Amino acid sequence: MGRVRPTYIKRLAKDLVEADPESFSEEFEENKEELNDKADFKSKKLRNRVAGYIVRVVQNREDPTPA
Repeated sequence: MGRVRPTYIKRLAKDLVEADPESFSEEFEENKEELNDKADFKSKKLRNRVAGYIVRVVQNREDPTPA
């Protein structure tokens, strides 16, 4: 089982992807660098958690197959 992400991480990630969907990809490292340019995070841990969830959001938008 995976970890449960807090709502504020999910909301922030979805808002960022909706604002500029072409900027983000399925690659964690690329999303991490893009977040350095777009937003000011207080910690690396928060930035990394948002970047990781953005990967999930982008994957689900490209392949909306139900589980």
